[in-house]
Amino acid sequence: MHQGHVRSVNIGRPRPNPWKRLPATGIDKRPVAGPVAVTAPGPKGDGAVGLAGDRAYDVKHHGGADQAVYAYAREDLDHWERQLGRPLPDGAFGENLTTTGYDLNSALIGERWRIGARLVLEVSCPRIPCATFAGWLGEKGWTRAFTRAALPGPYLRVVEPGEVAAGDRIEVVSRPAEHAVTVASSFRALTTEPELLPALLEVAAFPAADREAIRRRLTRGA
Repeated sequence: MHQGHVRSVNIGRPRPNPWKRLPATGIDKRPVAGPVAVTAPGPKGDGAVGLAGDRAYDVKHHGGADQAVYAYAREDLDHWERQLGRPLPDGAFGENLTTTGYDLNSALIGERWRIGARLVLEVSCPRIPCATFAGWLGEKGWTRAFTRAALPGPYLRVVEPGEVAAGDRIEVVSRPAEHAVTVASSFRALTTEPELLPALLEVAAFPAADREAIRRRLTRGA
């Protein structure tokens, strides 16, 4: 099926987080020499993520099984380099995996990727921009620009643990046949096009807590 490659594997370096009044943030991710072990981190709440050596510090909003790994395409970083007129190295958006050769935003929620020999990841939900991301980029109007572009990149959960290294092939081994909800369309539903929200309720692979929040939102709006 569709194939791409891992261009770099990026691990966070803790640094102060003045944008959320938290003691630290792990958004400053830099390429590391692999391979890096990837395992399922368990529920959100303690900062655990999928890649060994990395962690989340905003434990309320980040980390946990549904946000174990974040991927962003080098092609989309190149788009932002042109838009912003500045270099954006691999890891600049806080992504664990910088990829090439596959349109990550067209990936279906619930599709599965085999990376390297053993690792299997499942697309769970899009990244939603936060104050830390906006502060880290330091671009005026960044949250609005990122939202308008609808190039969020996916969070992924770990289905089968393994290792990942730069150069590993990404093979899409399964795609849901029962829906057509993509990373990009789910992002638009959650941000600029709420009329798309009902479709997310039918996607079993979309995080359960998020589906419940959508259900409550739609009920209030009824």
